[in-house]
Amino acid sequence: MNPEAIVTEFCAGWAQPDPDKIAEYFTEDAVYHNIPMEPVTGKTAIRDFIAGFVGSFGGIDFRIQRQVSGGSIVMNERVDVFAINGKTVELPVTGVFELTEDGKIAAWRDYFDMAPLAALGS
Repeated sequence: MNPEAIVTEFCAGWAQPDPDKIAEYFTEDAVYHNIPMEPVTGKTAIRDFIAGFVGSFGGIDFRIQRQVSGGSIVMNERVDVFAINGKTVELPVTGVFELTEDGKIAAWRDYFDMAPLAALGS
């Protein structure tokens, strides 16, 4: 599979997330960075972060609006839809993925505004 197809498949997997399966997309030393927060480094730490997230919120519908790729870089503009405290959240996100030659994610950066999430606590 090419990098764009791998990222599309990866994003689709979040609808019914299995943290172990999602973690298999990453290299051992991968970095996952939700830009408003601290980065998570290493496949095991990423798996644990994902398990905590989906344990609290369940699946996420990654609605990809646009996606472009060049070489080993894939960028997508999407809306991540999930529920928190019985409320549906639609979070606009731009994701940047860096893949290795063997199709593993070495880096994943998501850029988004925390305001929609912070508003839920108000």
